[in-house]
Amino acid sequence: MSAPLLHIESSPSLPREADVVVIGGGVVGVFTSYYLARRGLKVALLEKGRVAAEQSSRNWGWCRQQNRDARELPLATKSLDLWERVAQETGEDTGFRRCGLLYLSNDENELAGWAKWRDFARTVGVTTHLLSSEEASGRGKATGRKWKGGVFSPTDGTADTSKAVPIAARAIMAAGGTVHQLCAARGIELSAGRVNGVVTEAGTIRTKTVVMAGGAWASSFCNQLGIRFPQASVRSSILALAPGAAGLPDALYAGLVSATRRGNGGYTLAISGRARLDPTPQQVRFGREFLPMFGRRWRSLSPGAFEGMRQGHESLAKWRLDEVTPMELNRTLNPRPDMRQIRLTHRRACKLVPELRHLAISNVWAGYIDSTPDGIPAIGEVESIPGFILAAGFSGHGFGIGPCTGHMIADIITGRAPIVDPRPYRPERLKMSAWGKVSEF
Repeated sequence: MSAPLLHIESSPSLPREADVVVIGGGVVGVFTSYYLARRGLKVALLEKGRVAAEQSSRNWGWCRQQNRDARELPLATKSLDLWERVAQETGEDTGFRRCGLLYLSNDENELAGWAKWRDFARTVGVTTHLLSSEEASGRGKATGRKWKGGVFSPTDGTADTSKAVPIAARAIMAAGGTVHQLCAARGIELSAGRVNGVVTEAGTIRTKTVVMAGGAWASSFCNQLGIRFPQASVRSSILALAPGAAGLPDALYAGLVSATRRGNGGYTLAISGRARLDPTPQQVRFGREFLPMFGRRWRSLSPGAFEGMRQGHESLAKWRLDEVTPMELNRTLNPRPDMRQIRLTHRRACKLVPELRHLAISNVWAGYIDSTPDGIPAIGEVESIPGFILAAGFSGHGFGIGPCTGHMIADIITGRAPIVDPRPYRPERLKMSAWGKVSEF
């Protein structure tokens, strides 16, 4: 099954030219286009399938500062403010609410790690509350358990993954930009070494600036241009319960399982970090660079199967601009869920909150979470091709930090002072060793 998703209409025709062409209709591509269009630029957003049909509708919906790596925290903090503004600017409800995120634990080491992060957060003006055993047990009373402690981050929140990104995409068209679904970008045309156009399956758009925000497809696309972008993805499986749970917090992490209230009143359930590593040619190519990442997170990862090969997003194949591409053969990454993990997630959730046993599973799905070797996204112009801006490798954090990322890219393109310092995300850092620099959270 696919995750629930609001479908929107596309623009009627492909423009012959644009100030900026954005490739990828996920949260990063949409918000980049959104802020460019609001500044009066002629922007065209290309999506091979449907807007937000891949990981942007398959994630938890958390918009958090809590436990962010220091390098990502500025993006997270600014994104929370921008999520609030989107509803005001569009006049539509994205489902964003600062409901607060609740973390509960009986693990002393985990609690110590959260306390360490709290001390860091104070230095950058972020509020998070460590909870005593009594406070944690009170906030987590729906579990019926006594907890050693926890954390509550009151200014963090969630947005509705089924509609938030499509709503922002509709606003691109309202601001004068264009959105083209079922329209894959096949490649880039260059003139004197810099971007001169984007070749799509429906024709060519002349432009001097391209943003590649293709999620798990980004590395295979970059490979066509001779750009070496180390990227690997893992297959994560999630289930949704029908409405009916009473007393659960809107967003809860409790080690065994995490739960998030959905827009319809049901809950999304997942095990944090648990995923399958499906072997692909791209995984082999970049395997050495990902050893530190996988070494740190091996307890959460399990060997996968040939699902990644079947999907085709991590191919090393080259294609011509006049032929059908892997993106057209598989317009939406919709991998098979790991049913063993789905059953484990459900059992854990029912053990944590026994009343959940009475609720039906309304949906199950899987998605590919793409990452860089250090777990920090690659955002910025690629030095070897002027006018080509990369924005990928968000490690499952893209939904929450997407608005600020899009704003920052729009700032760079329009020559404004960036909303946050873009230097920690520059793609060139990946040419150097990432050993010992893996994101902590």
